[in-house]
Amino acid sequence: MTEHSAPDGAMTKTDILVAGAGSTGLAAALAFARSGAKTTLVGRIPPPLPGRTVALFEASVRFLDALGALERVKALACPVEAIRMIDDTDQLFPVPELTLRASEVDLPALGVNVSNDELVGVLLDLVRAQPEIELIEADIADYELNGAGAAAILADGRRIEADFIVAADGRNSRARAVAGIDVKEWTYPQVALTMMLRHEFPHDNMSTEWHTRSGPFTLVPLPAREDAPHRSSLVWLMSVADARRRLAKPREELEYEIEDYAKSEFGAMKVESDIGQFRMGGMQVSQHAKGRLALVGETCHVFPPIGAQGLNLSLRDVADLEDCLASVDLRNERELSRALARYDRHRHADIGFRTNGVDVLNRSLIIPYLPVDLFRGASFIAVATLGPLRRAVIREGVLPHLVLPRLMRKPAGEARAG
Repeated sequence: MTEHSAPDGAMTKTDILVAGAGSTGLAAALAFARSGAKTTLVGRIPPPLPGRTVALFEASVRFLDALGALERVKALACPVEAIRMIDDTDQLFPVPELTLRASEVDLPALGVNVSNDELVGVLLDLVRAQPEIELIEADIADYELNGAGAAAILADGRRIEADFIVAADGRNSRARAVAGIDVKEWTYPQVALTMMLRHEFPHDNMSTEWHTRSGPFTLVPLPAREDAPHRSSLVWLMSVADARRRLAKPREELEYEIEDYAKSEFGAMKVESDIGQFRMGGMQVSQHAKGRLALVGETCHVFPPIGAQGLNLSLRDVADLEDCLASVDLRNERELSRALARYDRHRHADIGFRTNGVDVLNRSLIIPYLPVDLFRGASFIAVATLGPLRRAVIREGVLPHLVLPRLMRKPAGEARAG
């Protein structure tokens, strides 16, 4: 349900206030409304993100099914049945290719790849159709957080009081700052270029990653179109200087270079979208909840787009928080405090594991140091040759054992029935 106009200074009350209307905030509003909470979602709908797609793995697929979004997302997405990783760093000792297949863990696909803008569109339509959700497309100017309650003051003067606030307002979160939660940030000497491509030869529903000295060059399958049977999205990490040089090139020259980086495996390349770019960096927080506030998504973690962990981790934040708050009396401070302590423990473990893993892999690529190359190569060889280890890696990537919330446990098709 979309907002109704209200006079400046008007006050409303809600059970759950979700701050931020990106994909994570939209999913959070749907999850809490599903549990029966009166939910208010406040934020600006994000503008289109050029060339950006999201690969959603099995746990996220199950979560979308629980929210009632999966069928519409699947109609716009391409299944990802395998991930192939190729070492292209020209290190001293050759490293074999590593392929992770869904069939090895008895799944039809590891997940699906969908345009970020289309995913937001599906979730937004569901939010607007939900009578339990009030959507207010406005900016939040400030917050009031105390033991008895919480409130958001909108830029137009309106005040929304809530029993609990879910902060999904991004890396520069105002809610996090008001709560006094400390942040650790760092940067990498890299830029990611993102775009959608059509190519000559099929991708066979397989994502292919070339690990280069500037970072991964990753092609992820997209669904066919009538005029383009073979399509993929590209996430290409490189130095700032290389990004500037490539963006200045004529489009045809850039397409030749992309084909060259892909070793001509997919034939001629054609860029079909605008090209997006963003700097690489990382972020962690000292705690994931405080008082009557919890952090989800990029409000509490940021890292490079390696292994498609970003949005999958954000949706797991949401599902985990909904799980921890299930049956909790939000007005009971002691009960709420225990639930949020559990959420914080879960997120420290899950986010810390993913963030550190991505950081180590990214740095191992961009730092040409022989011992690091040997360690990375030995890890690839071990996973490629040892079946039980490879299957454990696949399962951890698509159905993490550390934290698997209730809304991510039932296979697609069973979630809504349950």
